[in-house]
Amino acid sequence: MIPLVLVFRDSLDAPSIYGGVTSKLTVSNYTTIFQSTYLGVIRHSLLVAAENTILCVSVGYCVAYWIVTRPPSRQPILILLLIVPFWTDFIVRTFTWINLLSDQGVLNGLLRVTGIHRTPLQLIPSSTAVFIGLLYAFLPTAVLPIYAALRNSDLTLLEAAEDLGCGRIALHRRIVFPLASVGVLASALLIFVPTMGVYVITVLLGGGKQLLIGNLLETVYLEFRDIPLGAAISIVMVVFMLVTLAVVATASNVLRKRVQ
Repeated sequence: MIPLVLVFRDSLDAPSIYGGVTSKLTVSNYTTIFQSTYLGVIRHSLLVAAENTILCVSVGYCVAYWIVTRPPSRQPILILLLIVPFWTDFIVRTFTWINLLSDQGVLNGLLRVTGIHRTPLQLIPSSTAVFIGLLYAFLPTAVLPIYAALRNSDLTLLEAAEDLGCGRIALHRRIVFPLASVGVLASALLIFVPTMGVYVITVLLGGGKQLLIGNLLETVYLEFRDIPLGAAISIVMVVFMLVTLAVVATASNVLRKRVQ
């Protein structure tokens, strides 16, 4: 709590001409956030976070369902295979995607060898590369809560539904998704909020063209040297996170009662 208190104190101060902080009780930093430039970055961050959340949760749901329907003896191995790559440093893994997606990378090499695409695909930097990096970074975060929700459920309901003639789509709509709904909400929360603060992926894979709140904070703090404004943006993000957490917690309790 001490760092948060210090950041909140800075958000009520004014910047000095030398990049420091001048003690002055003011809310002008919070009003500055609602200027068009900063609002545009915030809107873009929310959009990217929502798109990445939908992508990660959708893929994570499929992966979690596939794992939970495997024999119990194989499930720990599959979860381990999902987690092992993330024992490597985050920046190292991001640089690996540069090698994979660059003009002379593995992906373009395979496309040339197979004759699918003779000219290199311009994937670095691009929005496509950013979303690939985000999916790779947050996929375990999406899979594990959904897997935990399904793993603790009575999966004999699936077999009973199939025996009674329930189709694949109806099976997921009426049984699997309600059982996994709490895990889906947890995954969405754990992905949505951190995505807005992502910095390394957008810089390395997107060339810094996709500005998220993490990039905005870096610019305000280190380039503009406006510590109070950066602190105000940080506090707004913390408040947004707490509100989102409260909404998701309430929705999770409602869904848990409905499933029970």
